[in-house]
Amino acid sequence: MTSTAAQAPRLEPVGISIAGVNLSYGTTHVLKDVSLEIAPGEFFAFLGPSGCGKTTLLRLIAGFAQAQTGRVAIGGEDISALPPWKRDVGMVFQSYALWPHMSVARNVAFGLEERRVPRAEIAPRVQEALELVGLGHLADRRPSQLSGGQQQRVALARTIVVRPKVLLLDEPLSNLDAKLRVQVRRELRDLQQSLRLTTIFVTHDQEEANTICDRIAVMNEGVIQQVGSPMDLYDRPANLFVAGFLGTANILDGAAEGAGTERAFRVTGGGIVPIPAALAVPAGVKLVFRPQNALIVPLAAPPAPGRTRLEGRLVHREFLGATIRYAVRLAAGEALVDQPHHGGDDQLAIGATVGVDLDTGKALFVAA
Repeated sequence: MTSTAAQAPRLEPVGISIAGVNLSYGTTHVLKDVSLEIAPGEFFAFLGPSGCGKTTLLRLIAGFAQAQTGRVAIGGEDISALPPWKRDVGMVFQSYALWPHMSVARNVAFGLEERRVPRAEIAPRVQEALELVGLGHLADRRPSQLSGGQQQRVALARTIVVRPKVLLLDEPLSNLDAKLRVQVRRELRDLQQSLRLTTIFVTHDQEEANTICDRIAVMNEGVIQQVGSPMDLYDRPANLFVAGFLGTANILDGAAEGAGTERAFRVTGGGIVPIPAALAVPAGVKLVFRPQNALIVPLAAPPAPGRTRLEGRLVHREFLGATIRYAVRLAAGEALVDQPHHGGDDQLAIGATVGVDLDTGKALFVAA
């Protein structure tokens, strides 16, 4: 896909505006006052657990769901009342939804035929779309003769051949094996960049969203919890849900104490983490830190400058290749710590009492 994507025609990207959307099915409030601005040409993700409303929001943009309040605009035009076939959006479904009795070329041509595109235009546009996704040589095959990754590309070609203003992707990689997902998501990013096509990607897989999207809206229970770049969300989560959902996070109980330059977070069971004077910390916060921002050390060794010592017992370990992930039971809760793995290193013994030295500069104080 990447070798031909550079030859794709560059389209004028459009922005998407969602304002005050509420959607209910009976008494179930699925989307709750959702407002978003997606920039022209942006690769945007709706990320969240199953049932959070992300696919419903995608279907709302496509016209397959209707909100009780609010509006959706594409390129400044309010499309809220338009049926799906008049919205000029393309959607790739999780199931791909290919016609099994049609060839690859006929599957891709179907949308053009339905739009009554002149017959003389159809064949070259179909070939162009198939070349963009690297399947020009498989135009005569049936879907059953293709791999899962190839079927996914056919579904993508069928969508982009109609030259939509917006591309909507509903968990398009979920049916692929782990290795193929990595390959195809990179190809998706390359193609999207080449086409300059405003794209929304729905997924529950934070790694997928992190690796290919410009910005992410993290959703839970129909509410947008936070919007930002993958790095911003990871480094500065707005609440405990975002901290726990986007990456692995240790969340420990305790209480903020003191005032001004003397403020600190006293961890339940021992350990004091200084709070920067300029940082606003509301009541009820918890201490959050990532597994790579702590070290496991012998209790006899003094903490290094800039680190806070917590004590606990090793209860579990997992070998992850480049790292070993240890679980340490602390008084304030269980913490995960990633230690770099080098060939020949001894693993720490389960049951050992150890120190967990937290990098205080990487500590987060996050409210629910």
